[in-house]
Amino acid sequence: MKAILTLILIALISQASAKAVRLKEIVDIKGVRENPIIGYGLVIGLNGTGDGGGEIVDNSLRRMFQKLGLNPQNEISSKNVASVIVTAKLKPFARVGQKVDVKVSSIGNAGSLAGGTLLVTPLKGGDGKVYGIASGSISIGGLNNGKRFPTAGLISNGATVEKELELNFDKKKSIRLSLKQPDFTTSARVEKVINQELGGKFASSKDSTTVDLIIPAHYQRKVVQLLAIVENFKVHTDSIAKIVINERTGTIVAGGDVLLKPVAISHGDLTIEIGDNGDGGKEKPNRFYFLDQKTSLNELVKSLNAFGTTPEDLISIFQALKRNGALIGEIELI
Repeated sequence: MKAILTLILIALISQASAKAVRLKEIVDIKGVRENPIIGYGLVIGLNGTGDGGGEIVDNSLRRMFQKLGLNPQNEISSKNVASVIVTAKLKPFARVGQKVDVKVSSIGNAGSLAGGTLLVTPLKGGDGKVYGIASGSISIGGLNNGKRFPTAGLISNGATVEKELELNFDKKKSIRLSLKQPDFTTSARVEKVINQELGGKFASSKDSTTVDLIIPAHYQRKVVQLLAIVENFKVHTDSIAKIVINERTGTIVAGGDVLLKPVAISHGDLTIEIGDNGDGGKEKPNRFYFLDQKTSLNELVKSLNAFGTTPEDLISIFQALKRNGALIGEIELI
């Protein structure tokens, strides 16, 4: 319980003392992203832990042998071969000849890919074109309570880029910035900071996510230099007041902007009142606690922690406060 309540306080303190952050931390640039590529391949050299035949593997082996000049007549079946799906991510501005890591995952009945070698496998993008070629020895990693999951593995630098994505980035006349966390206030601040720093009306906030940046005349064909400057501009970000609750683990993370209205809380034998004064003339229950109306959620959590409440109590209290309208902020259950 103490660890969870401490987590709440850390979240509150860090939110309240948030500093300006660099643009590169909060925005993505249109066109600058990873692109997934995928292919089907065969893993050979397994020690009897392969698929052991099957239509997909048999047909794949037959076609491979035919390309090698062989024409087997009998049924092909081997426990040393496995059919796999190979995936990778093409890095932004990846160039021909660069290497990328690939993940190899069994799609058949193979018991293990350990010790196997991936045969040459073309990797295609969403447009059906081949962007990479993968092959190599598979490394099986990942332990869970001492037991391996050997039907998936990695090949470090296992694919070579064969085709580049043409972006002509340096010829762009404008750049679109997209906020990773949409927010109208932050979007407007990004526009203001960029225009102030560049000394003109170059940035325009389109919505809560989008800020368009026109390339100044003196930065034409110098887009990289411009972005190297812009991405280091600092902006004070804003966000919706929110409490995130994971009921499965009892974890609660709350933002410092969450506010409380006057309210009385009764939970089991615990009673808490938030108001203007303690109204000490009336008889109160044994476990009655009064908090000033100006109490923040941070102070409420500290008080509840001192009263010995459990994470389950906190979750119930926050949900009840939200339904009552006394908690100003969103509650998100995950």
